[in-house]
Amino acid sequence: MKQLKRVAAIHDISGFGKCSLTVALPILSAAGLETAVLPTAVLSTHTGGIEGFTYRDLTEDIASITAHWKSLNIRFDAVYTGFLGSFEQLDLVTRFFDEFKTADNLILVDPVMADNGELYTIFTPEFAVGMRKLCEKADIIVPNLTEAALLLGEKYNPGPYTEEYIEKTLRKLSRLGPQKVVLTGVFFDDNQLGAATYDAKTNEVAYAFEERVPGYFHGTGDVFGSALLSALLNDLSLNEAAAIAVRFTTSSIRKTAEAGTDIRFGVNFEHTIPELLKDLKLIK
Repeated sequence: MKQLKRVAAIHDISGFGKCSLTVALPILSAAGLETAVLPTAVLSTHTGGIEGFTYRDLTEDIASITAHWKSLNIRFDAVYTGFLGSFEQLDLVTRFFDEFKTADNLILVDPVMADNGELYTIFTPEFAVGMRKLCEKADIIVPNLTEAALLLGEKYNPGPYTEEYIEKTLRKLSRLGPQKVVLTGVFFDDNQLGAATYDAKTNEVAYAFEERVPGYFHGTGDVFGSALLSALLNDLSLNEAAAIAVRFTTSSIRKTAEAGTDIRFGVNFEHTIPELLKDLKLIK
């Protein structure tokens, strides 16, 4: 039997509400990936649409965890980052990349900082500059259209988009440093929603769409990123991985809408994991 591939997932963790590590850990583990977690903060709940949550910052623990893992000569096949709450955390994660980057592993950065044309309230516009520097060290980045505009210092375009606009955006994002880019929230009409991919090595652009489910659902970026990485580490191509991630995320959203689940609490990805494993050819 093959040795498990290993991922370092650097995200915050919410006790209740499906996002960040509470999404990444079960999805990556179900996909047959050994997942080490480096929590950047602990919250009582996630912050989308919920008030009164508790927040404990774990910035001061990141350096010591990094040093301990390095002393154990741990090797990671991928490093996966999501929400980072401060410039200091950006700097510490940059150092983590420097410590654990190898010639053949994958650094995936989801530059979580904005959506729907607006920066999250805890961030200032200067934070996007810091996130851009982190993205320069990534092999692959997974921004939404709002985050893409911030990374590029451009005005947000609410869409619908054209292929020309999306492909120009993908290439400009790649010029920041990452060889591969996956852009989420792409749509050309009101019926379908999905992602676009770009590989600078081949200069190839591809699209993956599913039928749009009306409404706004929290935590879907983390569901998408975790499924994408799961597919990549199971040796699927970038285009295949994006298509699988779009399908998995959309199916999870659809199940949430059908069940009438409170959308503040995240999507029902748990019921969709068997579909993901079939797409990854891990089960029949």
